[in-house]
Amino acid sequence: MDRTGTRRRGLSVRLRFTLSYAGFLMLAGVVLLGIVWFMLRNPSGDSLVGHDIGPVPGRFLIARKYFPAAGALLLLLLVFGLAGGWLLSGRMLAPLARITGAARMAAAGSLSHRIALAGREDEFRECADAFDTMLARLEAHVAEQQRFAANASHELRTPLAITRTLLDVARNDPTRDGGELDDRLRAVNTRAIELTEALLLLSRADQRAFARTPVDLSLIAEEAAETLLPLAEKRGITMHTSGRITPALGSPALLLQLTTNLLHNAIVHNIPEHGTVHIHTTTGPQAVTLTVENTGDALTPDLLATLTEPFRRGTDRIHTDQAGVGLGLAIVKSIANAHDGSLTLTPRPEGGLRVTVRLPSAAAHPGPG
Repeated sequence: MDRTGTRRRGLSVRLRFTLSYAGFLMLAGVVLLGIVWFMLRNPSGDSLVGHDIGPVPGRFLIARKYFPAAGALLLLLLVFGLAGGWLLSGRMLAPLARITGAARMAAAGSLSHRIALAGREDEFRECADAFDTMLARLEAHVAEQQRFAANASHELRTPLAITRTLLDVARNDPTRDGGELDDRLRAVNTRAIELTEALLLLSRADQRAFARTPVDLSLIAEEAAETLLPLAEKRGITMHTSGRITPALGSPALLLQLTTNLLHNAIVHNIPEHGTVHIHTTTGPQAVTLTVENTGDALTPDLLATLTEPFRRGTDRIHTDQAGVGLGLAIVKSIANAHDGSLTLTPRPEGGLRVTVRLPSAAAHPGPG
């Protein structure tokens, strides 16, 4: 690398392989010819041939006949080594060329290309498979981010458009009741604030910008259930909370948000009357578990796979009473991942959903001091 920070271009790997192969072949040829020359001499230094003309002339005649032939043989070995090394190195490095081509396509923005290297399992095959896996994850992540950006733009634009419409109506109709307009504007503004706060919370969880402290997950579940009890009673939902002390490790505020989102989702997406929600916490040697289970409609596997995507609301995206901003399970998944935990969604055979969150146990991961 020079003073400008530009890396100097060196010899290609294929050329270095070729020169190394040819050089090794030449070295082997020199050693072989030296052994042959040694075997043509007797222990006293005389030639094994030409005794009739004396030792010195015999060695001289052997040298005149031996060295030109040896030089021609070395030249032949050099040509053979260069040609063979070039062909063999090209064949050996062909998978690397495919990996490089795929990497350049990915750098140009194409993530749908796959190497799909055939053949037996070796270092190149492992590298190609790992690269294909990375491309698949990147493609899925980029697609998810694009959908998130599009949905976020739509969700943020909706309250602004409603506000502008209400203001236009008020301006064109001076006799309209100002109290009604004020109530509707406040409702729209509240929704915009909730959406913005949810987006900020999602970003905070993704960045893991929080401190981890021991927290009792069972107490958090009880606090969330008490907060959402009026909503559950309004909808005719019965909540059951169970579980002993559950020592988790994480952010109390984020874990409360996680639990609240799960309970809110379980209440809202339930049967109209006489529905139930069960909240249960358990502890294990390495992890603690929070399980939220509710009655409701039967869920298909295709729908289940999209529930943790941002701005998904059960079976539709329609704004209903207490429907939230569509980031509930997305925030839950992000918070669980930020705590090195996991989120599992399982449809209940009789209808409804079972959500299981596994988090590190404070007992298995004690804090400093």
